[in-house]
Amino acid sequence: MTNLLIVDDEKMIRQGLKAMIEREYPSVYSITMAGNGAEALELYKQERKDVIITDIRMPIMDGITLLERLSAEAGEGEPPAVIILSGHDDFEYAKSAIRYRVKDYLLKPIRREELFEILERIGKEGMDRESSSHRQKQEAEGYRRELRVARLRGLLMQREVEASAAQLEELSALQIPFTVGVVNYYHRDGVRMKHGEVQGVLERLIGPLEQKFTEILTDWDGKLVLVGNGESFLELAGKAEAKDLKRLLIGISSESRSPEQFRACYMEAYRALQYTFLSPQASFVDYKDIRTGRLSFPSPEEELRKLLNMLGTEREKEIKTLLGVIFQTDHLLHLDLDYLENVGRSINERVLDEVFRVHGEASVEVLKLYRAVGNLYNFRNFHDYYRALEHLLLSVNDYIIGIRSAHTEHADMEEALAYIEANYARPLNMAMVSNYVSLNYSYFSEAFKAYTGESFVLYLKKVRIRHAKEMLADNSVKLAGVSEAVGFENSKQFARVFKELEGISPGEYRAKQLMERYSGQAEDKES
Repeated sequence: MTNLLIVDDEKMIRQGLKAMIEREYPSVYSITMAGNGAEALELYKQERKDVIITDIRMPIMDGITLLERLSAEAGEGEPPAVIILSGHDDFEYAKSAIRYRVKDYLLKPIRREELFEILERIGKEGMDRESSSHRQKQEAEGYRRELRVARLRGLLMQREVEASAAQLEELSALQIPFTVGVVNYYHRDGVRMKHGEVQGVLERLIGPLEQKFTEILTDWDGKLVLVGNGESFLELAGKAEAKDLKRLLIGISSESRSPEQFRACYMEAYRALQYTFLSPQASFVDYKDIRTGRLSFPSPEEELRKLLNMLGTEREKEIKTLLGVIFQTDHLLHLDLDYLENVGRSINERVLDEVFRVHGEASVEVLKLYRAVGNLYNFRNFHDYYRALEHLLLSVNDYIIGIRSAHTEHADMEEALAYIEANYARPLNMAMVSNYVSLNYSYFSEAFKAYTGESFVLYLKKVRIRHAKEMLADNSVKLAGVSEAVGFENSKQFARVFKELEGISPGEYRAKQLMERYSGQAEDKES
């Protein structure tokens, strides 16, 4: 309620104002009354008033003196809203009270409409002032909270263990003991939820997180980080299990009583979250359950060397078996993650990088998959990663087989062309050449055309005509001799093929060559 004080030396006026206000505003004002300024001042000292209605002329202490004393009493705090009562003779005198931040003044006799209008305005101003103050407090608190979260997040991101003075100040405010949790949630398609969406999922489970956890922030990777007590995390785990939220993953640190261990607890929780990678069924992992007793093995150097050698040899079944040995999949649920991470890096560096260094880049699809498997944690769990890696290795296997086949085919075609060049004058056909290079007739036909861009028959014609042109430049060899020397059955076939490829007959070609030769010799003599 609003505390209101009525000050007037006339009792009837005091009581009349009180009755008037209470009838108009029931249960809004708590009203007290005083007969002079001194009495009013004592009442004010006992309990601060929000609104004061005071007369000017009163015995013992008048209204102006009361205002002076109230101004001194309020100091730097919020002063009461004051309404002056005055007669016509005191009007100029009342106006001088404006310097004491008087809200308004009323002339006697008092009109109720004017009084209520002033009280309404004072009430609205008070509400606006209170709302503004509340808003300012909220903004200040929001800024302070953001600054605190930023400092704590900075501590999570920095490599140095030692915290700054500002960060130590924030750490000192942590509620002891505390536990840190790092949260992930995946959509059905395997895409990770943003932290705001994850927070919404959790709040639908257990209500506002501020009521359960003392700190709510995000880490460098955008994962939701919660700080609270162990019971809060147990409640969250229980409700998630009841809702069968398998895609909600949480790593939980050990409990700590030392604020300086905040970052260390975060690292524990982050590592615990990574252990959900080992199994699609693992949703909540407590660091204390993974810090000891995990299996590890020596680096599988020999197996990695064998895997590299097997690629490109059409041994898919053996590649799959060896991959399982390399990753120790029989012991998966009990493995130390360090072992899997090291093996993953070794396969990238010792096997896949070496393949592409030697053989060049593969197809876009293979390279996309190659980039994805470069990091285990690009996948929701190990099984997804393992399937993708196996698929990549088999694709790389096919890629290398294709390259080796192309190299072999290239050598076969080069050998075939050399044989044609050496034997073009003989009765030669495609069956003879394909047998010579030990290739299937049909396959040789397709491969020869792909390699040369021409059919076998056309290519052989061009080889024979090329050699024929060299012989035609020598006028001593008869046309029939040229035809026989380059492998044609008769002169008629030779002439037809020559004109087909060169546009003129063999005789016209020889005449053209002789004319050009004689013209050149004549020019040499003249010069």
